Amino acid sequence: MKIGITCYPTYGGSGVVATELGMELSARGHDVHFISYAPPIRLNPNDPHIHFHEVEVVSYPLFDHPPYTLALATKMMEVFESESLDLLHVHYAIPHSVSALLARSMAAPRRLPFITTLHGTDITLVGSNRSYLPITKFSIEQSDGVTAISSYLLNQTIKEFDIKRPIEVIPNFVNCDLYSRAADKGLGKEWAPSGEPILMHLSNFRPVKRVPDAVEIFALVRAKMPAKLVLIGDGPDRSSAEYLVRKKRLQKDVFFLGKQNAVYEKLAAADLFLLPSQLESFGLAALEAMACEVPVIATNTGGVPEVIEHGVDGYLVEPGDVKEAARYAIELLSRADRGREMGKVARINAKKKFCANDVIPAYERYYQRILEQSSAARA
Repeated sequence: MKIGITCYPTYGGSGVVATELGMELSARGHDVHFISYAPPIRLNPNDPHIHFHEVEVVSYPLFDHPPYTLALATKMMEVFESESLDLLHVHYAIPHSVSALLARSMAAPRRLPFITTLHGTDITLVGSNRSYLPITKFSIEQSDGVTAISSYLLNQTIKEFDIKRPIEVIPNFVNCDLYSRAADKGLGKEWAPSGEPILMHLSNFRPVKRVPDAVEIFALVRAKMPAKLVLIGDGPDRSSAEYLVRKKRLQKDVFFLGKQNAVYEKLAAADLFLLPSQLESFGLAALEAMACEVPVIATNTGGVPEVIEHGVDGYLVEPGDVKEAARYAIELLSRADRGREMGKVARINAKKKFCANDVIPAYERYYQRILEQSSAARA
C-alpha cells in the first residue's frame, strides 16, 4: 500500500507513535509518505520506503496566524496525486482530520479515504475549550475510519462527542526487539559511577506530565539512599524542574539530557521509571520502559491501568501523591535485585499485549477493511 501519514513532528506521544508506525509499515514493504511541516523526530531519513513532504506555510500580513490547516490540506492533495496514495492516516484530530476531510473533498470523485487516530489531548482538550467541539465531532464522524489508542480514550470520545459511529481500539505499541535490556550500552556507568540506582523520566515536559513531581519523588528517595535521576525530553516545564533541583541541592544527582534519539539505549540503563502525569490516555513512555525490563511507578489515571498492573509489573498512585510514589520507589530499589524480577514481568506483559509484531498487522487489517468499505460505498 501507499500510505500518507500526518502527525505533529514534535517530541510527544502521538508523533512518536505515528513515526514508529510508519517505520514498521515500511519494514513490511509499504511505501509511507509523511506529510507535515517538519520531519518527525524519530524518522529514519535513509529508509528507501519512507518519504517526507514538507508543508510550507506562507505568512500573509492579513493573517495573525499562518493558515496551516489549509496548507496541509493542499499538500495532502498534491501528494495523493503525485504518489497515487491509497489512503491517509492522520494522527491527532485537531487539525489533521479537518485537513484530510478537505483533501478528500478536493479529490472527489477519486477515492482518497482517511483514517483518524485519536491520541488523547485532541479529545480531552475539548473539555476545557468547547469551541473545538463541533468541528472535531464533525471530522471524526466524517472520517472513513477512526481508531483510539485505549479503551479509556474510546469511552471519553463517546462521552465528550456523543459519537455513534464505530471506533476501533488499536493500542500503542513497542518494537520488542529494539526495546530490551540488551540495548544497554553501559550509559549507567556515566550517570552512576558508584553503581547507584537510576530513576528515569521521559516526556515532552508539558504541565500535564508533572515533571516537578518526578523531582519531588526523587528527592524523597535520595534522602534515604544514594541514587541518580535522568530526565529525558524538553518543554515548558523544564525550567521549573531545573529550579526545583537547584532548590533541593540535587544538581550532582540529576541529569537533564534534553531531546534524545535512540531512547531505548537510555531506558535500558534505568532501574525505575517514573510517570507522574496528571492524565495519560495510554502511557507510551511507560510501555517502552517496561519492554526494557524497567518497572514503572505511574499515576492511576486515564489509560495507564490498561498498561500497568498494580503490584505486578509496576505501581499506580494517585496524581500528586509523591510520598506514596517515593515509598514504592524506596521499597523497590532497596531490594537486593533492585526490582529486576518485577522488571522481567513487565517485559513479559509488554510483549504479550503491545508488541509491534502483533499491533502493526492489526493496523494493516484495518486499512484493508476501510479501503474495501470505501470502495463499496463509491460503487
